[in-house]
Amino acid sequence: MIARWLHPGAWWLWSLSLAAAASQTTNPLLLALLIGSAVIVVASRKPQAPWGKSFNFFLFLGAMIITIRVLFQLIFGAGMGTTILIELPGISLPDWMNGLRVGGSVTLEALLGAFYDGLRIATIAIVIGAANSLASPTRLLKAIPTAFYELGVSIVVALTFIPQLTADAERIREMRRLRGRNTQGIRGFTSLGLPVLAGALDRSIILAESMDSRGYGRHRKESAVGRRISIGLVLTSLSLAIIGLYALLTASVSAMISFLILGTGVLLGGVTLWRAGLTRVRTVYRPDTWALPESLVSTAGLCVLGIFLIAHSQVGQALVLTPELNNWPALPLWGLIAFTVACTPALSSPRPPDLNSDADAELRVGVRT
Repeated sequence: MIARWLHPGAWWLWSLSLAAAASQTTNPLLLALLIGSAVIVVASRKPQAPWGKSFNFFLFLGAMIITIRVLFQLIFGAGMGTTILIELPGISLPDWMNGLRVGGSVTLEALLGAFYDGLRIATIAIVIGAANSLASPTRLLKAIPTAFYELGVSIVVALTFIPQLTADAERIREMRRLRGRNTQGIRGFTSLGLPVLAGALDRSIILAESMDSRGYGRHRKESAVGRRISIGLVLTSLSLAIIGLYALLTASVSAMISFLILGTGVLLGGVTLWRAGLTRVRTVYRPDTWALPESLVSTAGLCVLGIFLIAHSQVGQALVLTPELNNWPALPLWGLIAFTVACTPALSSPRPPDLNSDADAELRVGVRT
């Protein structure tokens, strides 16, 4: 398969589908498989670019989430279960703070519950971090609809924050090491804070000046009648969408009428976005194409989400575990199938261009645009 940049929307659709699947369960085995699939795909398709180095940070963030969640339960969590592990010095709290404790008995069931919850949050963060390290933020900005361009710029700037901080931290750590200064331990980690912060502030000032000099935020003038039409479309589409959702959830009218109202609201919302895009002055150079690999990657993520949703709806498929000693997690067959499907982007997606290879020299524009 020829090396090329995959459409960033495919990576994000795959990642968000895995994150939605992770939110459906607290089974540590299933969550570990989702993390493993993200690690496998990132290891095989990580580009040699600044954003490609951010995945290790998300792994570290996931470990910190689990640790903080367990420590919070250890110190402040409400006591549950009967298997006492240790006794901590406790503080008596007033009656109106019933359910909260400081210290006291630490049970195994409470720690298991905290670990399950922390692992679920960590899994969501890690799979989203996989998309952040696989997809180019600038290419993602090019793929955003024109009506959401300003919002897209804000999101892309936020997405590039962590990769840029990671690159700055590595560069500063290497410079300190060459000067013979300490780069290990907590003291070495805290010494990076001020230089990294200063670099982030300088970068933000340069970005603001660059956007201002390029006329960022320019709009075409719209007549008063056009503005009234746009406002009317927004209000009408939102009203129909809310009415359709309410009717669908409450079953006050037939499902066909509810879907018809909801579909009309969504259609008018699309027309509103199209009209809003006409007022934006924006050109796209060499837009990314959506081909078969993009469809395979996005379909893999949607299939994993579908497997989890089907399993969640079936009786007896206990995806949310209760922290009890006699309720140890089990790995169902469909979990292995979902893991296999989640790993398919490692094969179905094209390899990213090698920025140091002359054969891929024409594709280096993907880093600059």
